[in-house]
Amino acid sequence: MEGFFQRYLSLYRPLITKLNELMSTYELSYSLWQVIFYIKNNGPSTLVDIANQYNVEKPTITRRVQRLEDLQIVKQIPGMDKREKVIQITEVGEEIYQACRNKITALENSIMDGIAHENQMILFQTLPKIQVNIMKGDGSKSE
Repeated sequence: MEGFFQRYLSLYRPLITKLNELMSTYELSYSLWQVIFYIKNNGPSTLVDIANQYNVEKPTITRRVQRLEDLQIVKQIPGMDKREKVIQITEVGEEIYQACRNKITALENSIMDGIAHENQMILFQTLPKIQVNIMKGDGSKSE
């Protein structure tokens, strides 16, 4: 399926740009949204948990969390280990999450306009499988 990556990657930048525009009202970017989304869906989490989820370095997540703390969207809570930072969403963060979630859902619906529900479901189920293959694979085909 030559050309698949080009088609896939051609969606990325425009989508991230749209998401950043949607969240700019709250001084958020997609990279900050990822942290909020993770905590909202997984509960209080460590910086390491979040970094591992998105396959980024811990200092990158530390900077994102600091920005979210400045915006009063997340806060640190005591963890089992005093060296470990556990991050939790705040009440303000909950409100902002819901507002952004509504905007993102509307965007998701609009970009799927004209695509049959069955095809949407196939895409929704296929993308995680592709992600797993990317994470485990080296590009060579195993027989």
